[in-house]
Amino acid sequence: MSRYRRYDGGDPLAPPVDLAEALDAIGQDVMAGSSPERAMREFLRRGGQDRTGLDDLARRVAERRREILERHDLDGTMREVRRLLDTAVTAERGQLARDITMDDGDRAFRELRLENLPTSTASAVSELSDYDWQSREAREAYEQIKDLLGRELLDQRFAGMKQALEGATEEDRAAVQEMLSDLNDLLEKHARSDGSPEATAEVDRAFAEFMDKHGDFFPENPQNVDELVDALAQRAAAAQRMLASMTPEQRAELMELSQQAFGSPGLMEQLARMDANLQALRPGEDWSGSETFEGGEGLGLGDGTGALQDLAQLDALADQLSQSYGGARLDDVDLDALARQLGDEAAVDARTLQELERALRDSGYLRRGSDGELRLSPKAMRQLGKSLLRDVADRMSGRSGARETRTSGLAGEPSGATRRWEFGDTEPWDVPRTITNAVLRDGGSPVRLRIDDVEVGETEARTQAAVALLVDTSFSMAMDGRWVPMKRTSLALHQLIRSRFRGDRLQLIGFGRHAEVMEIEQLTALDARWAKGTNLHHALLLANRFFRQHPNAQPVLLVVTDGEPTAHLEPDGEVWFAYPPDPVTIAHTVRELDGSARLGAQVTFFRLGEDPGLARFIDSMARRAGGRMVSPELDDLGVAVVGSYLGSRGPGTSYRDHFADWPGGRGFWA
Repeated sequence: MSRYRRYDGGDPLAPPVDLAEALDAIGQDVMAGSSPERAMREFLRRGGQDRTGLDDLARRVAERRREILERHDLDGTMREVRRLLDTAVTAERGQLARDITMDDGDRAFRELRLENLPTSTASAVSELSDYDWQSREAREAYEQIKDLLGRELLDQRFAGMKQALEGATEEDRAAVQEMLSDLNDLLEKHARSDGSPEATAEVDRAFAEFMDKHGDFFPENPQNVDELVDALAQRAAAAQRMLASMTPEQRAELMELSQQAFGSPGLMEQLARMDANLQALRPGEDWSGSETFEGGEGLGLGDGTGALQDLAQLDALADQLSQSYGGARLDDVDLDALARQLGDEAAVDARTLQELERALRDSGYLRRGSDGELRLSPKAMRQLGKSLLRDVADRMSGRSGARETRTSGLAGEPSGATRRWEFGDTEPWDVPRTITNAVLRDGGSPVRLRIDDVEVGETEARTQAAVALLVDTSFSMAMDGRWVPMKRTSLALHQLIRSRFRGDRLQLIGFGRHAEVMEIEQLTALDARWAKGTNLHHALLLANRFFRQHPNAQPVLLVVTDGEPTAHLEPDGEVWFAYPPDPVTIAHTVRELDGSARLGAQVTFFRLGEDPGLARFIDSMARRAGGRMVSPELDDLGVAVVGSYLGSRGPGTSYRDHFADWPGGRGFWA
């Protein structure tokens, strides 16, 4: 037999989660100094452009909690009891006035008794417990009070009992009393169990017998005694929190009224026994908390307990959505509880975030290092580099009509390398590689080609280049907001050379108080350093050494900086620092720059900042080396650096010419 239920998994035609936006945001934060773990958490909190984040779900949880407290109060049962009492007294007074057969003395005594009832509702109900009602309507109203109290007290511990026992007979009430007595016997047997196989089997038998006899009272259908205890303890603890949330006067009246439930104190005694058993079995539940209800819509005992359970569930959801505890994962979020409190759409949003987190962890973009910390994997660096390079290409295309070049090496000749076909490629297919890819994928015949199998042969366009990208890592770069654009630019150029110009060689050199050669992973994860000094001299030393290691390649020197040289390397390897720049430091730097020029390097300085003195100095340095200075806006730094690199590879013309007519390019090329 097939079973069907409502689909609650969101849009079944929705595409898989897109990691590109998440990876780009995580990469940005990592380059700004955040750890990958923290960056991932931050993205999941913020959400994406078209994706709800944890912060929004947490805000809605807080609003739902506030709505419950501001809308309701806990006086609903007392109000209903007061109404029924007033109905009974009014009907009785009318009956006494109409009954002409009654003895005048008896009438006067009854009227006096009704007239002098206590102002307390609970005391008035107790006072009338032995009253001989003359009015049938009054008697029914008073009996409704006892019935209502019994059903409300049961509804506090067993959700839905108030409605289930409406119009119940004496036999029904007796069945409830028997169920409570048997339940307490079961709970006490479970508490006495020592956990041995024999004791556990005995408890299991007792549980099975209890459910066979009283299972209709438990529609949630617990499968074992622990599930039964969990459900009952959560509800009973909420009932205790409701009592604690009442005013002392409300609490005292309710306790007094409870003795009238079903016309005897027996029900209250069994419930008190059950509460004690549950608290002993589940001491970890919140049995003593309280809330402040400020609204005007009265809640009965059962509904009030349900509201306290809702508040507890909302608190748990807020904790889960905060992800602020050790080992937190989005899989911890209770989607069923979220759907109950905020609706199915919220649960779908949370499920999407769960899938995104799993995809980020399982896709290989994040990997855990030997120290246990998450790091961006090489795969993530490539993907992030592609995204940054795509952004650079879009900016170039939108401003100048320049197109990406897909060739490398000497003009027109095959380089011997192949790569995956991409839309727009005009190079010939490499048939052996394409067929091999299809065979390896399917493992047999017939061979079925897919677009992912196709590889094309690369052709060479010019001589190999040795590219040295020198990036300023002094603290002023971080202080003035240039840290992340510098890293983005480095990653974009790294990706371009590794993917499209694989015959070229790239060396990344960071220079602050001293200079060092860096791998791209090291540079993108570099934290800002509070160290004085801009040691361009040391960086040029390393660049020239790199150029000499590749004598057959065209040297390309790209320097990104926001300050004049204030440090140089002494012969003994010590760093000399002086501010304002010392003439000796300038001389060392110029001498090494002349060395780059003698090696034939094509030199471009990228000046960040508006300091006129810096502009004059860097311009003179660039002219001395036969190069140029570029002063891009931060958003255009990547375009400028990549454009300069591509221009250095073009035959016979500088890439500068392509940017000459850029709209909004005021001051772009100095």
